[in-house]
Formats: sequence, C-alpha cells, structure tokens
Amino acid sequence: MNISFCRSPAIEVDFSHTKQMIRVLLVDDHPVVRAGYKRLLEADASIEVAAEASDADSAYLAFVVYQPDVTVLDLSMPGVSGLSLLQKIMLRDDQAKVLICSMYDAPLVKRKAIEAGAKSFVSKNVAPEKLLLAIHAVNLGEAPADPQADMQSEDPELQKELDRIASLTLRELELFRLLALGKTVSYCAKAMNLNEKTVYNRQTKIREKLQVDTLAGMVHLAQRHQIIDSNVQI
Repeated sequence: MNISFCRSPAIEVDFSHTKQMIRVLLVDDHPVVRAGYKRLLEADASIEVAAEASDADSAYLAFVVYQPDVTVLDLSMPGVSGLSLLQKIMLRDDQAKVLICSMYDAPLVKRKAIEAGAKSFVSKNVAPEKLLLAIHAVNLGEAPADPQADMQSEDPELQKELDRIASLTLRELELFRLLALGKTVSYCAKAMNLNEKTVYNRQTKIREKLQVDTLAGMVHLAQRHQIIDSNVQI
C-alpha cells in the first residue's frame, strides 16, 4: 500500500476569489504523473494537494482519513479499476466529489463513471487549464454532462455492441475488463474479493450478455470500445 500525505508550503491565497482552500486527493498509479499534477494544481493558490495514492486500497484509506473536497481519480490502476474504487467511495459518502481524469475517455466509460457517481470526467489529453477548471466546477457542485450525450454510433452493429456493454453492471464491467486483459479467474477473484466459482458464473453471464464465445472475442470487443488498450495481446 502506498499513500502519502502532503503538507504544502505556505501559500498566499486571494480570498477575494475563494473563502477556503480546495483540498484535493490525487489518485494515479504513476508517480511522475502525480508529481506533474501536484505542481499544476498547487500553482493555483486556492488548491492544496493534501494526499496522494497509487492504488485502490490506499486511495480509499486516504479518502476516509482525509475527507478531501475533491478526489481526482484515474481509472487505470493495479488490480481493480478506478470505477470499482469510485463505487466504494460513493457507498461510503454519496455526496463525495470525484473527478475522473483518465486516458480511457470512450463515451461508454464516461457514461459508467457518471452513472456510478463521478461529478465530471476529464481526458488526460486536454489542456492542463481544463483540469483546473473542472476541479473548481466539481467543488462548486456544478452538474456533470449528460452521460448519454456521446453514446450514439453511426454504425448499427457498433451501436448494438455499445448497448450490450452498457447493459453490464459496474461489477460485471470490471470483470469484463480484467478478463479482457488476460487476467486469470484466480486473479479476478482475489482482486474483486469474490470466490472463484462466482467469477466463473459471472464470466458465463457476461459472455451471454455480450454475445461473445471466446476470450479473443472479449478482447477485441473491449479494444473496439476502448475498455482496454489496443496493444493488449491475446
């Protein structure tokens, strides 16, 4: 478990623009990325990076202990994904302000994140200033974009696939992602805190919902809709 609590140097705050600091929890498994985010965010006099975490367990602990104003969460982490962590956070505090910042910005992923309770979703490809604006917007409680907005495909077959993937529950989507990444049933069971028999049964149900018969079919489906990276080899 890797968690760090940060005490920032004294920062001069312009109280004509903000009444108090926005305390941010950064969750990303890449130390270099977190360091870059920290420099960016703390250049804003009204933001303080109060804690950092590199995996779901340490992130949840940081959330419980520190109670940040805004949690900036990546979806791709070791073990279970950020979506599962998001669900766990929202079960503890349904008023939590979570901003997803991820390279996996497919419409389906955005939809699932917003439905699971995220207040907003920002691609890692956007200009840094947009991340700052998103943090301020989330802190102020501004409404997220419509999760259905980008869910339409001009290709009828792709749209059918999207609809089938969208029918998965959050836990099923997480298992689908792990299996498509080539993880074993034993690994999935441990990562998701399930027994292996349950994983086998859910795997069968997921394949039925998605109408795929093979692991290769699951991988290709996940890649087409940006659930996993396109360079994953079967």
